This record gives sequence, structure tokens and C-alpha cells, in this order.
Amino acid sequence: MSNKILWKPTKEHIENTQMYEFIDRISEKYNLPDKEYSTLHKWSIENTNLFWAEIWDYCGIKSSKPYDVVVDNPKLMPGAKWFKGTRLNFAENLLGRNDGHKAIIFRGEDSVKRELTYSELYEQVRRAAAGLKRLGVKKDDRVAAFMPNMPETVIMMLAAASIGAYWSSTSPDFGIKGVLDRFSQIKPKVILAADGYFYKGKVFDSHDKLEGIIGKLPDVEHIILVDYTGHINKSGIQNAIKWEEVVVPTDEELVFEQLPFDHPLYIMYSSGTTGLPKSIVHSAGGTLLQHLKELRLHSNMREGQTVFYYTTCGWMMWNWFVSALATGATLVLFDGNPFYPGPDALVKMADELGVSFFGTSAKYIASLKAAGVKPKELSDFPNLRIIASTGSPLTDESFEYVYRDWKPDVQLSSIAGGTDIVSCFMLGNPVLPVYKSEIQCLGLGMDVDCFGDDGKPVSEGQGELVCKTAFPSMPVYFWNDKNNERYHDTYFSTYPNIWRHGDFIEISEHGGVTMFGRSDATLNPQGVRIGTAEIYRVVENMDEVEDSVVVGKKEDGDEKVVLFVRLAYGLQLNDELIMKIKSTINKNCSPRHVPSIIKQVPEVPYTINGKKVELAVKKMIHGEEIKNRETLTNPDSLEYYKDIL
Repeated sequence: MSNKILWKPTKEHIENTQMYEFIDRISEKYNLPDKEYSTLHKWSIENTNLFWAEIWDYCGIKSSKPYDVVVDNPKLMPGAKWFKGTRLNFAENLLGRNDGHKAIIFRGEDSVKRELTYSELYEQVRRAAAGLKRLGVKKDDRVAAFMPNMPETVIMMLAAASIGAYWSSTSPDFGIKGVLDRFSQIKPKVILAADGYFYKGKVFDSHDKLEGIIGKLPDVEHIILVDYTGHINKSGIQNAIKWEEVVVPTDEELVFEQLPFDHPLYIMYSSGTTGLPKSIVHSAGGTLLQHLKELRLHSNMREGQTVFYYTTCGWMMWNWFVSALATGATLVLFDGNPFYPGPDALVKMADELGVSFFGTSAKYIASLKAAGVKPKELSDFPNLRIIASTGSPLTDESFEYVYRDWKPDVQLSSIAGGTDIVSCFMLGNPVLPVYKSEIQCLGLGMDVDCFGDDGKPVSEGQGELVCKTAFPSMPVYFWNDKNNERYHDTYFSTYPNIWRHGDFIEISEHGGVTMFGRSDATLNPQGVRIGTAEIYRVVENMDEVEDSVVVGKKEDGDEKVVLFVRLAYGLQLNDELIMKIKSTINKNCSPRHVPSIIKQVPEVPYTINGKKVELAVKKMIHGEEIKNRETLTNPDSLEYYKDIL
């Protein structure tokens, strides 16, 4: 693990953060020995009830009834019950601000520019909620979206949440099968859909997809169509109604249904790259509390800031980001290709709008570097305080790139957790330094550890990411999961009563975390476990290699490391380059990391959310069936791996 510090907050910076304010508050109230983050984190996991009660108070959670107890048994996983007795509404907490301050700035790839103030957002949600009620939507119904990342999506989510309906969304670049694999499980009553979307300067019509989707979802009673591309056509879509017919002026007040803490809010989905996606149900209270802890303390979001995350509505980062409305900040929504009309499109937008928090994927940062973009040549980004990255481990070179070519005094906040918890296990911290290759810290209240194969903590080296104490944003249940069998098998079958997340990590002496990839994709040559990210960090730092994917191939009772590389334009893989790649890996990792086989491919498969699909590649080279290609941005790329060995 690296000991190189790339950024260190000044004393003035630290004392101006909400994290410092919270540390000071807890330190004084509970007589902690010092005001170090490590001390606060230790206290937060040893005093579960006190900690989450303090988060509730600090974040100003609005509820109509107080809670009786914070959690009945924090060591019961699954099964712990949180904040019993309270009644609250998720949308009410996000719409606490009702004034002329900007709530949403929307930028579409087609140069569409729209803005909504908090009072205008409230009014639109009021009308949308009344419209949903006229369509027969009530508490516990499902409202689904097949939408671009635009204001109507946020408005309808808040309207559904105000009623107590469950929200589920995918992005319009999903194929028909990918949408049906998700929505057919939950049987939505209403679907919100745009007529199309823009990508790379082209208009993509969604009508044919919608007809194919609706034809297989008999429980859908209404399709609400949003005119985004100017090609709306209701004629071929059964039970279609225009957005404007739903959000008509009305005198009906916006009523926030008061619900239990664990009442479902979101239904989200695992990637589903190797089978039918899991339908993961998240609670309103758990989502709200966890998000506000992460947004306010770990990300230092507050009123007056302009914040941005590049995401689609099919990625959990959309749900995480939208919660920033509860901080009173201004959200920047973007829909389209982040490299259109040029690779610096989002960077220029961030400068123009004075973005203080810029969120994206590790893949985007690597692609920005590969495209030769040096943001510092465009601006010094006076408002930018945090660049956040997730989706996959951030490479060493991406860390260096941000500080060399973007902004030297920015906090690079790599974060990780996932759809399973709709939040983070480890993330950024504005009072701590940034070490190259590391996520800054474990999240407050998250009792994370690193376990070896023997089920015991690893004092040094890599192991399984586990969580030993319950936390509020654990899934309530999986949809249609009889007796919670799939839920239990997913997280608790390896270590009883301890959450196993499925990531391979290492925790440093100073509390930073290095990610080594998914543990189910971990390589195992000669019985030694190796994280795939270790190889990516080395290989993708070579000028000759644009991208790569590494998998294990079973052979003669062992596992061979197989590396597939996409080379820089015009290069061909030859013996000399193979030897250079192997020697570079050997020098920077170990002899065990050196691939037995290296092959050139024209493309690496990725999910729509920008994650490499190692398991699908592994299945291809072993001749196994890939059941769900709809979740990939480039599903045809898998054919390159068929019979390649």
C-alpha cells in the first residue's frame, strides 16, 4: 500500500467542515480522549445506539412521531429493527427547503438548459403527487421509471415517495430484456418514460422499446410519457398519458404520508450479468439517515453549494446523489454522453456552473486522461473542493493524473459500497489526507473489517470486506424472496451473523482502504488469492495498454492467470510487448501475478454503470452460458472471448 500523501487539508479547511463540527460535538459530549477521526469512528461502532441517535439529531431528521429505541439488537444480522415507533416521510425531508434558491440545474447533451428553484420543485411534486393519486396510485404500489437523468425523474420519485409508493428506475439505454428482468419482478402500476434520449449527438427513439416492454407487463395501468426529444407518439402505446396531463394545476395540498422507518422506498437491482438480477428493497428511513451522514459529514455538502454526479437513473449513485436535496444544495443533472461534443464537456460544464462537488466513475477519470484532457489548462476551478470516484477501484495513475493535471488542492474522494446498501462502507473525509491508491477512511458507524479464509481478522494483507454490526441502510428484504433465503445466502452464508460484501480489500495502519476487486473474481493461482485490481493498476499505467481485463482459467486442478489487453491505436501484441508486460507486473507485484497467457482484444466489456465484467469473460472462456447481456454497454464484445484460448 502507498504511503504517498497527495493532498492534506489545512487547519482552516478542517475547522470549516461539518465533520469537524460533529467530532467536536461528540468529543465534548462524551468526553472522548481526543478529536481524531479514528477515535470518533471507534466510538461510533462501539456505541451504535448513541451514534445513530446523534446522526438523527445532527442531520435534523423530520418526523411526526419520535422513535422509541434506536435499534433493538445491533448484533442481529439480519433482523435488527431500527427507530421503532417513529413516523416520517422521505420526500418531506428532501423538500424541507421551499424558497427561491436553485434546487436543480439540468443540462442535456442536446444543449437543453433548465433550472428549478426549491419552491418550483415543491410545486411540481405537489402536482405530480395529485396526478398519481388520480391514476389510482396509493401506498405500497410500485412506480417505475424508464427515464433519462432529468428533472421529471426526480419530481416523480419524490411524488411517489410522498404517497408511500415504492420507486424503481432504469435508464433508457437498457434493452427490453434488461428492463423486463427488473420490472416484471415488481409489477409496477405506473411507468414513467421519455419518448427518447440523446447520446453522442444522436436521437434515440424509445417508442419501440416501450411497446415491447408494456406488452409483457400486464399489471401496468398507465404509462406517463415525457416529451424530451420532440417525437412523442402515444398511438402505439397502450394506456399512455402525457406528462402535462398528469401535472395539471390543482388545489390539492401535498400530503406527506407518515410511515415507519423501515417502510420501503426504493427497489434496486444487482447487475444481473450472470443471471436474473436480485431485487433489493431499501427503506426510506435507512436510506435517508445513511445518505445524510455521508453527504453532510463525509462529503461536506451544505446550502449554497452546487454539486454534481455523472450517473444514469439505473445506477445507485443517482439515488445517493438526489438525497443531496436534503442538504439544501443545488443539484446539477446531466444526461447524455460525457464526452460529447468533446472529451472536456463535463469539465467545462463544472467550471461554468461553479461545481464544488464533482462525482463520477473511475472509468471516466481514466478515459479523460487517455483522451489527453488537462482540465487545469481550462480553468483553476476556484469552487471545486471534492472530486468523487466510484464504480471500480481508482488506479494509481488516475490518482496522480487528478493532482497533476486537474487541481492540486482538491480532495479526491474515492468511495465504495454499492447497490446492496445504497450507500458506502468506505469513502472520503474532508479532515483526513488523501493517500495514493487508498480510499480515505471507513464510514462512521460502519463496523467494517477484513477477514481471511479462516473467518478471522487479517492484521496485515488482503481479505474479505465484512461488516460485524448492523447499520440502518441494510436491505429490508429482497422482492419475492421466500423466507429471506436469497438474502441470507447473499450476505450471511459465509460468516454467520456477519455481512460478507464480496469485495477484496486491505486496511492500512492509518485506516485507509485499498480495493482489489470483487472477491468472486479474485484470482487463485497456486492457491494464493490475488485481487484483479493489483494487475490493472500496473498494466493500465503502461503507455501501450489502453484497457484490460484479467480472469482465471481453470486447468489441471489449478488456475492460470489470463490477461486480455486492448492496446493503444496501431499497436499489435508481439513477443517483445508480452515480455514487457510480464516483467512490469513481476517487478511491481510478484511472480504469482504474472499472467500465464496474454491476448489482445479490440474491446473490454463493461456494464452500463462502467464496471468491467470479469465474471462474464470468465464464463465465455470456459464455454458457459451468459444469461443476461442486456446490462452491458457493449454486449457484442463478449464474442471476442469465445474460443479465443
